[in-house]
Amino acid sequence: MKKLKYKFKNPELLDLALTQSGADAVHNNERLEFLGDRVLGLSVAALLYDIFPNEAEGELARRQAVLVSTETLAAVAESLGLGGMVRHGHMTGGRLKHVLADAMESVFGAIYLDGGFASAQKIITEIWTPIARHDATAPKDPKTTLQELVQKSAAGALPEYKFLGSGGPSHSPVFNVSVSALGKSAVGAGASKKAATANAAEELLKLVSGN
Repeated sequence: MKKLKYKFKNPELLDLALTQSGADAVHNNERLEFLGDRVLGLSVAALLYDIFPNEAEGELARRQAVLVSTETLAAVAESLGLGGMVRHGHMTGGRLKHVLADAMESVFGAIYLDGGFASAQKIITEIWTPIARHDATAPKDPKTTLQELVQKSAAGALPEYKFLGSGGPSHSPVFNVSVSALGKSAVGAGASKKAATANAAEELLKLVSGN
């Protein structure tokens, strides 16, 4: 893991972090993912607190949501070369981002166990600082953006969301939500209803904006 700039004292932790449950139902990265998610969340929160001293809680929260999202984590994982290192079972292309994001969090969990919180925070801060500084203005969440757009375009109307159910294994369910507005509809999936709702809103925004 030269790109990560960290040398494991216990290489077995890294091996475990890069093993998805589809490859090994017993010895996999699920527990490390749980740990790494918390390490990443606190590290990014502290980073944002320092970088944006004049922003309110809501603005910081929206920034963090983007910075710890599946898309951001997967992109960082790819940049570090994790794509060719993760051991996984059979999966569709749509799951690749989730697998990479989970592996990235697992690696941070492994670093925490191997070298302590300070080591993990240092690496996360170095990687995420330029990403965090990229946007001068705090982003709005997709649901809020869609609602504002619809209210402007349809005389106060609101998007209509519908829960479509969930699937996948019990330890890693995938929720599905649809949203309709302005004569169009879209479906989003996520690890929670909230995430699925946000993804559905983001997909509909792409449709109504022509992207």
